[in-house]
Amino acid sequence: MKRYSKLMIAAIVALVFIGTFVFLWKKSQPKPVVYNEFTPKVTNISKTTVITGKIEPRNEVNVKPQISGIITQLLKEAGDYVNAGDVIAKVKVIPDMGQLSNAESRVRLATINLRQAKLDFSREESLFNQKLVSADEYDKVKQALRQAEEERMAAEDALEVVRDGISRSNAKASSTLVRSTISGIILDIPVKVGNSVILSNTFNDGTTIASVANMNDLIFRGNIDETEVGQLVLGMPMKITIGALQDLNFEAALEYISPKAVENNGANQFEIKAAVRVLKGNKIRSGYSATAEIELAHANNVLTVPESAIEFKGDSTFVYIIKDNGKEKTYDRKPVITGLSDGVDIEVKKGLSKTDKVRGPKIVKEDEENK
Repeated sequence: MKRYSKLMIAAIVALVFIGTFVFLWKKSQPKPVVYNEFTPKVTNISKTTVITGKIEPRNEVNVKPQISGIITQLLKEAGDYVNAGDVIAKVKVIPDMGQLSNAESRVRLATINLRQAKLDFSREESLFNQKLVSADEYDKVKQALRQAEEERMAAEDALEVVRDGISRSNAKASSTLVRSTISGIILDIPVKVGNSVILSNTFNDGTTIASVANMNDLIFRGNIDETEVGQLVLGMPMKITIGALQDLNFEAALEYISPKAVENNGANQFEIKAAVRVLKGNKIRSGYSATAEIELAHANNVLTVPESAIEFKGDSTFVYIIKDNGKEKTYDRKPVITGLSDGVDIEVKKGLSKTDKVRGPKIVKEDEENK
């Protein structure tokens, strides 16, 4: 019985040993290489590029005050539509003490001159009525009186402008009223009631009261790499997709290519602008991020294969034609002339026919498991 048990154990050990040996032997044997196979097809192919950028109004105007002062009232808010000339805000003047002092002095001097001119005219008029002076002398004194009156009015207007920002003679064109210079949508009002504002001069740009733009005239602004800019032509159509409005696509036409490159993340890029054709009823907001797709080149009804089936060596390109003799497959290396590529498929101009079968890249184990 013990002898029988020993034989059984020995047989089991032998079987395990032989099985392990066979398994390892099979694993060590080289596996046949299997390749993807492709059949050339006739189709249309195009090369496109995608440019990131943003949507902006063509003309955005910053409305600034004509005087320095304090905002006392805002009559509009961001998002409102305004016509050219509409009042956006009111400004209360804070007079400059030096200018105010000069204006008051001018009024006092004009008052003195006017008083003297009236006295001179009264005397001259009496003498003229007595025919003791000539009409020419009388007209000169009368003219001097008129000039003194005008100077007094001008001095009072100047004082009112310096002190109040408005005078009786120019109330309709008051500089205390900040008006829109164009018709459009108010994009932003960066000031609040009570804020101090200053007018634009040679030393500063002045305070922006509001930004106004015509949102019916929009452009796409972006940058394209120097390797592709040479293929652009003014007037080329573009398809615009706005990130926040994925369901809507807009047509655009290229209208500007910068003549000078700018460096962006180590690469030379050129700025482009395109006029966006916005459909009525679509409310596009200024500053939307967008992408523009441009077709750089295309070829219709051409023979193509996947680009992975092409072997590139120097300036030459090759394909491997599959020959099946029934027992095993062989591959003939053949030179071809390629054309346009879209990054997936490539045009084959010469060296290949529609009936050929082309070897692709090797199928790796992961590919077989996925199948």
